[in-house]
Amino acid sequence: MSVQKKKRISKKNKSAWRKTDINDVEEYLEEQRQEERIGSFTEKADQELFKVDVIPAEPKKKILTEKQKRKLNAKKPLRSFQSLENTSKVQDPIVKRNIVKQKKSGRNIEDEVINPTKPRHIQANEDRAKTYAKVEEKLKKRATKIPDTNKDIWAEEDFRDKIPGLKDEKGWISKELATYHAQTMGMPVFKVHDSIRHKTTKAKKFEAPHPGTSYNPSLDDHLSLISNVVDKEEKIIKEEKHLKRVTTKMFSKVTPEERDRQHLKEMSAGMDDDDDENENGDENEEIDSKTSTKNDSHSTSSYSTPNPPVENKKKTKTARNKELRQKELQKKLEAKKALKKQTADLNRIKSLKSEVIAEEEELKELMKRRRKTEFKKKFEPKRLGRLKYNEPDQDVLMPEDLTGNVRNIKTQTSLLVDRFKNFQKRNILPVSVATGKQKAPKIKRFPRSSHKEPGVSHQMLREQRLAQKKLNIV
Repeated sequence: MSVQKKKRISKKNKSAWRKTDINDVEEYLEEQRQEERIGSFTEKADQELFKVDVIPAEPKKKILTEKQKRKLNAKKPLRSFQSLENTSKVQDPIVKRNIVKQKKSGRNIEDEVINPTKPRHIQANEDRAKTYAKVEEKLKKRATKIPDTNKDIWAEEDFRDKIPGLKDEKGWISKELATYHAQTMGMPVFKVHDSIRHKTTKAKKFEAPHPGTSYNPSLDDHLSLISNVVDKEEKIIKEEKHLKRVTTKMFSKVTPEERDRQHLKEMSAGMDDDDDENENGDENEEIDSKTSTKNDSHSTSSYSTPNPPVENKKKTKTARNKELRQKELQKKLEAKKALKKQTADLNRIKSLKSEVIAEEEELKELMKRRRKTEFKKKFEPKRLGRLKYNEPDQDVLMPEDLTGNVRNIKTQTSLLVDRFKNFQKRNILPVSVATGKQKAPKIKRFPRSSHKEPGVSHQMLREQRLAQKKLNIV
């Protein structure tokens, strides 16, 4: 095998210098720079290059939570300062550098605390130690203190009960004045906005269940529970029947042929009347034409138009006077009637008074009813979203399902569902409907035209992908 000789290229001009291949020289220099940065293999010890594998298998990595990951990342240096770190191992060519250390301006508190020289520094350290000792004593007392379990944490407390002299039974000292005095005296007073205490519903946080829902109820309690459930169901059935009666049962069922016939009859309802009108119109035109020919034969001088001219007939003076007298007489009659009504009203003042009082009472009752309804609406479950709140069904066990012990009792509801419904009732959460598992949209996959291999169809690619998936599963 003959070795190819290097081509001799003319290097007379500067442009011809680029033709020379210097890749081998560049690679050698790059290797040298790399060794300067990280060091060569000859300089490194065997422990750095090789590792003795003692553990047979790698231990499983501990799965960290998001919170733990965030804490670990917070300890790491910022990525924005990564460019300032010196990762190179190249030695500094200038060994002796004149590094000037700037003096810190101001006091060095750390030095004062560790090595106190002046008397004020020593005094400050003593005061600091006393305060720390007091804080430690308070923390120890708090740790050993037994909490009061009988105290209601949700009960509203009045700060005036703790400070003597601020709460007055006669009400001479207002709450605003008491808060002002408490704040000036250095007492901790936390003002809470009235909107926090404002209740939007009368629903209780925890309602005692019906005694009939017990695992071992008495006969009367169980019967009363069943009767309540039956009444509720009957009411629902009644409403459904009413809706069915006023909607579906109002219309009679007909066959498709009858329906088409009725539709045709409705659509062609006014067509017969139009035909009769057209026939009558033709007859009238014929009669008019006959009469016009007769009139033309009798007198050619007479002229008739569809809209004859209106004659300007003016009223005579006597007619006008008569009309004025009638108007004056009408006015006198109306005045007499009004006077007669006034006298009649004066005679029936007592009855009018009673009518006015009755109307006022009716208005007052109406206002009371409206206030009651408004007040009732204030504490009803509000419609926070699209859906309206409906009371959940009452849990009931039939006599054959009652066991008499908790171990064999048949569960009816969940505690989580009960609390969730209670939040909806108290206007904390909006009413929602369980949607279930949503179907993911089917994604259509196809290779791009630029990525297609010549002679390979879309079907073949799909088969290859399926085979690959099967291998991965195995």
